[in-house]
Amino acid sequence: MTSTVGLKAVAVLEGSKGLLSLIVAIGLHFLVGDNLQELAESIVKHAHLNPASHLPNIFITAISDISNINISIIALGALAYSLIRFVEAYGLWKSYGWTKWFALLSGAVYLPFEVYGIIVRPSILGASIFVLNIIVVAYMARVVLLKNELKQ
Repeated sequence: MTSTVGLKAVAVLEGSKGLLSLIVAIGLHFLVGDNLQELAESIVKHAHLNPASHLPNIFITAISDISNINISIIALGALAYSLIRFVEAYGLWKSYGWTKWFALLSGAVYLPFEVYGIIVRPSILGASIFVLNIIVVAYMARVVLLKNELKQ
């Protein structure tokens, strides 16, 4: 895979993560001001679950304990994350040098947490995300190292 095609593929992946995070931020923004306990109860009823049983009751209680300020903070965090991913995607698409390093480091920082997640709660989704991240980190390391070798 040529460097340009690979960088654009990683840029699309990062842009997709940014878009997903933006959707979450917007969704959370619209939740502010709603009665979250009523929303949780309607979700439980829509799923045809008994609100008095153990797990649905935990869900309803947990949701009702979340304040609007906490939702706003989480929404702002998701918005900031999406902006970072969009900037990274743009920089990779344009092949800016600093974004190659940023993509390498921002991908590598998640690896220990992903390994921990796979050990504690193994799942196909967790393993798939880990493998995809390993591929991206290995590719970005290759791009950065080849660039440094060509300079010498």
